[in-house]
Amino acid sequence: MKTLCNIAAVAVLAVLSAGVVLAEEKTAEKLVSGPQAGEKLAGPFDPLNVTGSKAGQKNCLYCENGPNPVAMIFARENTPALAKLIKRIDETTVKNQGASMGSFVVFLSDKEGLDKELADMAKTTGLKKCVLSIDNPAGPKGYNVNKDADVTVVLYVEGTAKVNYAFKKGELKESDIDKIVADLKKIVP
Repeated sequence: MKTLCNIAAVAVLAVLSAGVVLAEEKTAEKLVSGPQAGEKLAGPFDPLNVTGSKAGQKNCLYCENGPNPVAMIFARENTPALAKLIKRIDETTVKNQGASMGSFVVFLSDKEGLDKELADMAKTTGLKKCVLSIDNPAGPKGYNVNKDADVTVVLYVEGTAKVNYAFKKGELKESDIDKIVADLKKIVP
């Protein structure tokens, strides 16, 4: 009888352990959002530009940048961590003007007053090149921006993604910003 109880206890522990391992694997799954490395981008889309030469107009930033190296960010809301990332991307874009590098952020939101908020953020952070824009909450057709992704970063050149990062709300950290900026060498010659 004691042996049967021990076998039952071991079986229960094995089942519980397997459940914990599966739960950990589920949590560790990578968030997939936007074009992945090696994939072609879906092409033109026309967000409302808040900053840049076409401020106040719908303009295709994908078209404007053509085959050049580009840092493209999709974001759900303006946060301090995102503002830091945008500032660092802008600085790198300025440094790489000779390579015709472009950068833009597409805020996927229908929040009232977001255009003014972004214009103010661009002024306070001193953005020079990175264009801030707004599109619908679902994101542009064919770009597959995950609804659970608060920030999606795609570094691309010649219409093909070279690097992709995706973060849930509150996950973007300073170390991630450093990695993204370091990966810009994958698109800038």
